[in-house]
This record gives sequence, C-alpha cells and structure tokens, in this order.
Amino acid sequence: MFMQKFSKKVKSRAVAAALLSLPLFAVQSSDAQPVPQTVDLAKVNVQKVAAGFRASKLIGTSVLDDANESIGKVDDLLVGTGMPTFAILSVGGFLGLDNRYVAVPYDALTFADNKVMLRGSTKDSIRMLPEFKYAK
Repeated sequence: MFMQKFSKKVKSRAVAAALLSLPLFAVQSSDAQPVPQTVDLAKVNVQKVAAGFRASKLIGTSVLDDANESIGKVDDLLVGTGMPTFAILSVGGFLGLDNRYVAVPYDALTFADNKVMLRGSTKDSIRMLPEFKYAK
C-alpha cells in the first residue's frame, strides 16, 4: 500500500514537472525566421601572435622608467572597439597603501629583456597624470 501511494506521488510529480516545462519548449514558433549571423574571420600569423604578451602575464608587472626604476605596476588593460588600448598603472603608495591609478596608452609601453618600460617618464611625471577611476 505504501509503495502504491509513493509510486502515485512520484508519477503525479513527474507529470506536473513535464507540464510545467512545456511552455519553455512551445515558445519557438514554426513561423519564426532564423536571424542570419555573420562573423568576419581574419587570417593571422600565429607565430607573430604567439610572440606577443598575454594580458594575464602583463598584469602585475612592474613598469620601469628610463633610469630602470619602478614607477608602478600594470593593474589592468582597457580595450574597446574603436578606441585605443590603455594600460592602467597602479602608482604611488607603499605596499599597496595610498596607491592610485593612472591611464597610459598601451602603445607608449615598450618591452625588452622581459621588462616593461615607459620611456620618457619619471615618478614625478607619473604623479602629475590625472587619477583614473574605474566606471561603476
């Protein structure tokens, strides 16, 4: 007797669950026209791409000035369609306290001997840049 009641409950719940899920599948109409999608593909030189810098490896790297002194660290990279890429540097402060962010064009950074450099900059010139704040 217990098994019969249990079995009926299980069956009724399975039917209810199936009925509740029907509207999810009925949303798609046979009259709906597929939306054409296009993706422009580009052939790239994979050896050249592989020689580039991965953002995950660049973030956290010290940025050096011409005197080979650290002027900050790469905190982030900002990319977007129709705009140049910017490197967000964490500058000033000590041990992560009182630091602030500044944005510099990514193209201003140079890479040599596993170092990231911002040629023509000094700690003072970086401090003079306006503070960058992330959008909320």
